[in-house]
Amino acid sequence: MSLKRHLSYAQGYLELGLVGEAQAELDRLAEDDADKMEVLALRMAVLQEAENWTQLARVAAKVVERAPGEAGAWVTWAYATRRAKTLAAAEAILLRAERKHPHEPTIQFNLACYACLKGDFAAARRRVDRAVALDPKFLHVAATDPDLAALRNSETKSS
Repeated sequence: MSLKRHLSYAQGYLELGLVGEAQAELDRLAEDDADKMEVLALRMAVLQEAENWTQLARVAAKVVERAPGEAGAWVTWAYATRRAKTLAAAEAILLRAERKHPHEPTIQFNLACYACLKGDFAAARRRVDRAVALDPKFLHVAATDPDLAALRNSETKSS
């Protein structure tokens, strides 16, 4: 079967919520196809849906190594690392990503969340403001994200 067909089947399974079947379809790929970027991208989506954080972190790290210009891969790597390892490890990834992608609002926003969870509300506020300046949709996200609850509470108390 062709790579295109395997990817189509895997994508279809994923859209139907059949994560195991999507994973199995990707696992059927020939070894030389399994490492192609379009396969790795779909594998990341499958692993995220499966909440397989350890494996997702490995695959996302591979994508970042091969395509450091893909800001989303950095965010995915940090997201998975936070869940598989520690907040500090995830933050280290995003601090590296920030140097490569200084105008990526999602990186700023996630760093704001990490700062808030560490209790550094001043840094969290600066990063939220930066994310919102880069993309105003983050104003709404900041108002509801549970990671920023302590920041919202601290600002309400000081008002």
